[in-house]
Amino acid sequence: MRFGENMQYLRKMQEMTQEELAQRLDVSRQTVSKWEMGAALPEIGKLLEICDLFRCKVDEVLREDMPRKSAVYSGVELRKVEAFRMARYVMITPNPENDVKDYMDRWAHRNGLSGHPGARRIGWDFPFVSQEQQSRFGLRGYAAAWMLPEGFEPECCDGVEMASQGSATYACITVTDPFIRPFESIPGAYGRIMEYLNANGFRENPTEDCLPCFEHEYERDGRSYMDVYVHVESVGQTHLFTPFR
Repeated sequence: MRFGENMQYLRKMQEMTQEELAQRLDVSRQTVSKWEMGAALPEIGKLLEICDLFRCKVDEVLREDMPRKSAVYSGVELRKVEAFRMARYVMITPNPENDVKDYMDRWAHRNGLSGHPGARRIGWDFPFVSQEQQSRFGLRGYAAAWMLPEGFEPECCDGVEMASQGSATYACITVTDPFIRPFESIPGAYGRIMEYLNANGFRENPTEDCLPCFEHEYERDGRSYMDVYVHVESVGQTHLFTPFR
């Protein structure tokens, strides 16, 4: 039974300490430690809470080798994202990713943008959510945007904000089937990018005129993919850039 190894793996993927996980599950840190060491198993009620928290199935966390499933990631590469305009919107709800994506997809359809060559929907976490909103009401923030083709002007705004950014360099990784276990695989993608940056001497480059990070979802040959982008300092021409796709 692999529960202890899987428990530790899921916790670290979420960048949670044993103490933080214990607080979420209303148990002691020593209890979490015993679970991860394989010295004890949680009662069925706590096991179901764990599976809900990490968006996994009971059979997976008890029997499967979840660390080996991390092969869903591509290698990290540098890409140059050319300057673009975008229409963006933010929502703070219990399920902001789906809510704001649905809103922006309806907006794109009303404006004739859906299916337009060169139009892509991207998204990123919106961090300006208070601790009370998170802990008391279970709220999170997420922003979604449509990258606008050159010369495109929407007919209606409906509260959507127009913005732009210049050409920038991003470190990028591709996640296969990102929504099978989104709270595991997507944070893991960011973690792998940071490992790559640290190992190769690059640094994040948060600036006011460029998105610090974003995600791009798409389908290819019947499978779902997500490209995760993190803005890095510009590098010399000796590095190979791949265009945004």
